[in-house]
Amino acid sequence: MRKRIPVGLKDYEKLKRENYYVVDKTLMIKDFLEQGNEVTLITRPRRFGKTINMSMMAEFFDITKDSKELFKDTKIMDTEYADQINQYPTIFISFAEAKRNKIEVVQRIKEQLQNVYDQYLHIFGNLTDFEKSNYQKIRKGLINSDDGNLSNVATALSFLMKILEKYYNKKVMVFIDEYDTPFIEANIGGFYDEIRDGLSSILHNALKTSTSLQYAMMTGIQRVAKENIFSDLNNLVVCTVKDPEYAQYFGFTEKETKEALEYYDLSLNNEVKSMYNGYRFGKYEIYNPWSVLNYASRKVLEPYWINTSSNEMIRKAMESRDDAFNRGYEELIQTGKLETLVRMETSFFETSTTENLWGLLVNAGYLTISKVISYQDGLYVVKVPNQEVQQEFQKLTAHYLKVAGTDLFTMFSALKRQKKEDFKDKYQKILLTLPSYYDLK
Repeated sequence: MRKRIPVGLKDYEKLKRENYYVVDKTLMIKDFLEQGNEVTLITRPRRFGKTINMSMMAEFFDITKDSKELFKDTKIMDTEYADQINQYPTIFISFAEAKRNKIEVVQRIKEQLQNVYDQYLHIFGNLTDFEKSNYQKIRKGLINSDDGNLSNVATALSFLMKILEKYYNKKVMVFIDEYDTPFIEANIGGFYDEIRDGLSSILHNALKTSTSLQYAMMTGIQRVAKENIFSDLNNLVVCTVKDPEYAQYFGFTEKETKEALEYYDLSLNNEVKSMYNGYRFGKYEIYNPWSVLNYASRKVLEPYWINTSSNEMIRKAMESRDDAFNRGYEELIQTGKLETLVRMETSFFETSTTENLWGLLVNAGYLTISKVISYQDGLYVVKVPNQEVQQEFQKLTAHYLKVAGTDLFTMFSALKRQKKEDFKDKYQKILLTLPSYYDLK
């Protein structure tokens, strides 16, 4: 029986047990152990496999599980690290659903913390009086999930790590997926200052001050809350799309894409490449896995990469752009590429510079680095990676031009009807020189 297509699947155990097609990314575990960085942050666009990879990592290390059957046919089991399977107390949480308003964001965060506390209920049977007191305070804060308050669970992760180490006599692996989603949602929703300190304290206490940490890995779109979490976190290594570490593990390489499509009787032809290829992570050409799998499922070559959350984040960021960004954006639209300074290690909404805005566009997947001019200076050539993203980019251009509608031909006609001659003259050349696969005749 042909394997099912894992569109949107987030659970590695389900992926392996229920006959889904699997692209083996398990050598990421080997790299993780060999590099030995205490805290690693990997920034990638949405829908590039962050959650399933983090689920894989947690499944491999979790001391409460027996995962040998899941990993028996994988590359990691052919390495010297096979004996590390199920050897560590492991915490895996995801903030991917911490969205919308403040109450719901706090609810989703506390639910994730509740889940890991429930997973390890058996370790709380032999606490000291002081530990019992701390446990009850944290438990009360977690139960009160509708209060919009994170300060009452600031030590929830670090306390759990302490008790895990005490119980198992081993330090703890921590995996936090989409850690930046609450920060992004709070910034968009206007309540960033209200949750920043509480969420930052949860992470800082676990990743910086805890002595129970073995290694931690986080994923997200960008590095945020610099002054609260990371300013004194000297054990942090940030791996962006420009860096070689873990480059081949998020998204599909060309070989992986070709094999997957051929398995489902499709070919990796030029049309597919033009639609879904074009990303460059480290030294690898990368395809969008979400789009490739949707194409394999539906057999229709069309855009599948829809990201409302990051689109809103970028729209909000572009509202505070400066003249330097405007000039660069216009050159990008006219020529299809731009040589510019790009900074990807700091969030735009905390440090609002042109370099950070270009970094946000790269981190979020709307642009990709096509050439390194000076790695040290942060000077790169960026471009829109493919036709699929170009269609999303079209919406940003509509927002940039402040014209209603998403069709650029319609926008151009609207400009003519408005008879704003200076505005029209400025953008007429831009609109007419967009990539040829748009019908602008």
